[in-house]
Amino acid sequence: MVEWIIAEGLTAYDDAVAFMEARAEAIAAGTGDELIWLVEHPPLYTAGTSAKREDLTDPERFPVFTSKRGGQYTYHGPGQRVAYVMLDVGKRGHDVRRFVQDLENWVIAALAEFNIHGAIRDGRVGVWVERPEKPRLPDGSVAEDKIAAIGIRLRRWVSFHGISINVDPDLSHFDGIVPCGIRDHGVTSLVDLGLPVAMDDLDNALRRTFDTAITPRS
Repeated sequence: MVEWIIAEGLTAYDDAVAFMEARAEAIAAGTGDELIWLVEHPPLYTAGTSAKREDLTDPERFPVFTSKRGGQYTYHGPGQRVAYVMLDVGKRGHDVRRFVQDLENWVIAALAEFNIHGAIRDGRVGVWVERPEKPRLPDGSVAEDKIAAIGIRLRRWVSFHGISINVDPDLSHFDGIVPCGIRDHGVTSLVDLGLPVAMDDLDNALRRTFDTAITPRS
């Protein structure tokens, strides 16, 4: 049984990391249940294990936190749903790559609830949507914007950190970084795409699609 918690208000990043680490240890020890924790953070940037200093273009804009999750720089803030996944990857096949693909498919399935076609792209972490109304890229391909980021860490085969999906954040807040090190594409949100989606709507979609996307395989 996976527990679900929706945090009220804005959760401080350091508090979130401490909570996740403690819960992951409890899951690994067999004394805690798996958990999906849905939060919003105050505006901040996090630097994953592959972050490049030059991708932090405005270091004074918001607090910057060094994170042990995979990935590069990302933004968190109000209007963005962060889903922290404290799950036993061991009973899901001991396959980290497959687990990340499951997280991607979970996001894609949740977006499909709003008739949004999300996609993954080789060499670009996260979930993307095509923007045919925008000018084409120099190589003639359709412009694409990122709508969700993924970055996890494993300890004793238990995951923590997770995914973030843009519902209605201030997209200008992404300007202080090169999101995930990708300069040729933009960032979007459900509201930016013209959908009057509230956070509760996305939360319900995540719950409806979770069991199909992420299931034990042992």
